[in-house]
Amino acid sequence: MPKAVILLIEDDASIRRFVSAFLSGQGFKVVEAVTGKTGLEYLRSYKPSAVLLDLGLPDTSGIEVVKRIREWSRVPVIIISARGQEGDKVAGLDAGADDYLTKPFGTAELLARIRVSLRRVSSADKNSPIFKTGNLEVDLSKRHVLIGSKEIHLSPIQYKILSILVRQAGRVVTREELLEEAWGPEKDAGVDSVRIYMHQLRKKLEKNPLRPQYLKTELGVGYRMITDEDRI
Repeated sequence: MPKAVILLIEDDASIRRFVSAFLSGQGFKVVEAVTGKTGLEYLRSYKPSAVLLDLGLPDTSGIEVVKRIREWSRVPVIIISARGQEGDKVAGLDAGADDYLTKPFGTAELLARIRVSLRRVSSADKNSPIFKTGNLEVDLSKRHVLIGSKEIHLSPIQYKILSILVRQAGRVVTREELLEEAWGPEKDAGVDSVRIYMHQLRKKLEKNPLRPQYLKTELGVGYRMITDEDRI
């Protein structure tokens, strides 16, 4: 079976060596690029399974690279960002990145994020309308939401937010994305409305809303629907 290819676009040589050595030891083939331009060229030629992308590149911004990638590819993109760059991480996710890691990060977390991204792509190919995680089941074709055998009744906006998170399960979804998709371009709501509705959803779905098992907050960024793979 051929090795999965990971494209690492990072100008810091020490981080490239660290990530490349670790992932190679885990059975991945790692292709390294120092600039955004080279990274885009390698994306076309190597067709990687996932991309690790630094935001601070010498020739262009990582956010611009994400936008260029999304013009023609759905490959999972995981941003690797320095501390204190929450605004940039949000912009990267809004541009189409799937996830982010904050430097410095551990090898276990890095491997888990890559594996979840690869599994999410694989499961998306099955195109099933039924999503399950833990005791939560969402049937997108029938608009049914169950916790165990109990049907949960949601308002239209609550269901819309939940369905957005389900369709992108495992991926960080920014508050701005939720606001745009759930309320639409003519929205008269703000990000505080997203927080209020997420609080309502947790009260209906979570056994303990203060320790959510399904709807995780990514501080300063947005929310993530936790999958069974995330718990492995």
